[in-house]
Amino acid sequence: MNQSAKSYSPLQVALIGGAIATTATMSLFGTAWTRGVRAALALQDSPKVIVDQVWQLVNHEYVDGKFNQQDWQATRQSLLSKDYSSREEAYTAIREALQKLGDPYTRFMDPKQFEALTSQTSGEVSGIGIRMEVNEKTQRLTVVEAIENSPALKAGIKAGDEILAIDGKPTLKMKVDDASKLIRGKAGTAIKLKLGRAGQTAFDLKLTRANIEVPTVRYTLKQEGNRRVGYIRLREFSAHAAEQMQRAIRDLNTKKVDSYVLDLRGNPGGLLQASIEIARMWYNDGGIVKTVDRVGGTEETKANRTALTNRPLAVLVDGNSASASEILTGALKDNKRAVVIGGQTFGKALVQSVHELADGSGLAVTIAHYYTPAGTDINHKGIAPDIKLDLTEAQERQLASNPDLIGTKSDPQYARAIAILSNNNFAQPPANQPTRPMSRADKLKF
Repeated sequence: MNQSAKSYSPLQVALIGGAIATTATMSLFGTAWTRGVRAALALQDSPKVIVDQVWQLVNHEYVDGKFNQQDWQATRQSLLSKDYSSREEAYTAIREALQKLGDPYTRFMDPKQFEALTSQTSGEVSGIGIRMEVNEKTQRLTVVEAIENSPALKAGIKAGDEILAIDGKPTLKMKVDDASKLIRGKAGTAIKLKLGRAGQTAFDLKLTRANIEVPTVRYTLKQEGNRRVGYIRLREFSAHAAEQMQRAIRDLNTKKVDSYVLDLRGNPGGLLQASIEIARMWYNDGGIVKTVDRVGGTEETKANRTALTNRPLAVLVDGNSASASEILTGALKDNKRAVVIGGQTFGKALVQSVHELADGSGLAVTIAHYYTPAGTDINHKGIAPDIKLDLTEAQERQLASNPDLIGTKSDPQYARAIAILSNNNFAQPPANQPTRPMSRADKLKF
């Protein structure tokens, strides 16, 4: 088949992933095209359709035109010469073929795996909006938080409430993942929880599921000595991360902060466009990232005079800060916009595109290599912080067992950031750089 592989991508996402991080770009093909492909697949009903679709996408997009010294044409002949008794058998053959490329980031996802990925990167869930854990002392499923604007919060569910049953099914010894599967469901459907609350008898609560924006940005104003510090923690670069970051910076600006701490520790990455939009919130001029495809074609993305603040900035990173986190960190560091504190970052500088296939499965294909604005290749190396400060095992255990200590003076990396910000203005751009609010048009630029 000589048809362009782009015609196979009703949903295309560019991935900059540590483990599975993603970057979303919609293709030109909409739902009508998707229905047509699925209708054709239903008529043909052959696993070979998916096999050939995967081969075409890799042939068209894969960053290494030599395919890791594999004869990719011969691979196609081998794949299509087989008779597959089931989709699972075809999926296995696809994974074996992709493995020969020697690239763990070019990978096939079955429909459930692809759905999980797209759900993660969308920044939304369909459910009631709670975070849960199994309480170590009581061994009961317990609410940690009811998310803002969620059915759970509106119904009065509180942190500390015990979930005793879900739609009549007892939760004793139930794992959090299993409980999440029962609680999540299509928006508009009903669910009944039996809750236990201190000082009250157990009671039933009926709720209606809804689509909920998952908060990936947490922020607070901290008074550190005579300084007002805006602390922002970004957990992943989801589809809503940029708008949440924008709200955080604007709110902290109104509170007259003197400086900022941006915490990217443990952030595995996410949407490339989110990292670009967030970088543009911190400085007006300079490069953000450069990508190079398999024929040497380059694309450079730059700031566009949409900074929201010029206050001094410290960025916290560690070995689990990956992909989109590294793009943002590299951009801030190379433009001398921030001081970077912590451990060496993960070291992932490959870009993937992600495609939904005709049967609802998905494919991630490495399509480019990226470089920081200064031209640094961080692949397998990571970004070296300006101030290297690794946590000891004891310190990691303390923060892991007491999350409330993160972003406090008991957090050594945060404490170092405060000390640096208190003594320097190195992270502040020239005062004559104007800032202005980001418009909708600016947010849509790439």
